[in-house]
Amino acid sequence: MQILKLGGRTLAFMSLRKVAMSISTLLILASFASFFVKGLNFGLDFTGGTAVEVGFAQPADLKKVRSVLAENGFADASVQLFGSSQEILVRLAPRGDDVKAEVIGNQVIDALKKADDSVVMRRIEFVGPSVGEDLKEQGGLAMLTALICILIYVAFRFEWRFAVGAVSALMHDVIITLGLFSVLGLEFDLTILAAILAVIGYSLNDTIVVSDRIRENFRKVRIDDTIEIIDISLTQTLNRTLVTSITTILVLIALFAWGGQTIHGFATALLFGVFIGTYSSIYVASAVAIAMGVSKEDLIPEVIEKEGADLDAMP
Repeated sequence: MQILKLGGRTLAFMSLRKVAMSISTLLILASFASFFVKGLNFGLDFTGGTAVEVGFAQPADLKKVRSVLAENGFADASVQLFGSSQEILVRLAPRGDDVKAEVIGNQVIDALKKADDSVVMRRIEFVGPSVGEDLKEQGGLAMLTALICILIYVAFRFEWRFAVGAVSALMHDVIITLGLFSVLGLEFDLTILAAILAVIGYSLNDTIVVSDRIRENFRKVRIDDTIEIIDISLTQTLNRTLVTSITTILVLIALFAWGGQTIHGFATALLFGVFIGTYSSIYVASAVAIAMGVSKEDLIPEVIEKEGADLDAMP
């Protein structure tokens, strides 16, 4: 069998696995430290607050709206288009138990009417903290369920050592991405949670491709060195990994630069997640499988047993 190699040679990815695992460990520890010290900056989806939907006669200028609200004591307001260019949704954190949503909403409407007489109030809603707590619980449960299902699937599809490596890589990606939001103090809402779940799917796709090639090479390549076979497999899939990652990153850069504030956090999470997911597919998943002692015999035991039986039957 002819082994496809980059530039005529196999890249020794696994020679750097100890360095990579050390870096990953430091990043994970730093993320946990930030969780304990700063925590996550949960958005209104999780903390509760007031939502005010406003209509304009002309397309709304979001920068102007934010400026007007900041001048009137609502600097923390989240402003985004809602449905059309003439409709906006203003979300505000709770102002205290004694301040009703209607009062806050009317204050927002009055502030905006001073700058534009065409402003019309559509609705005012209040999201209680208990709803936000339920969303936190359900979001965490969604990620946990995804990881468990992935562990079961990869264990049946490949081998349990690869399953542990794949789930370790996904947990690595989630923890470090959340750590980035904690360190930078970026708002974490349901949109970011959706991005985290998308990162899990993206990283898993890369890991499955690599694991499939490793299994194939374990069966076809006449080499007993596990690390060399994994290096060959990673080299063979590198072009595909780079093309997929680069094209995804180009789209996300466009969303980050021109998508507006509403999608800025989503694009940030995915940009970082694609980068860290590509890294973990190469180093974390494979390195964990190696550390757990994966070998050719684990993936092709039936072939070895058959060959042994044939040898015993020979005169």
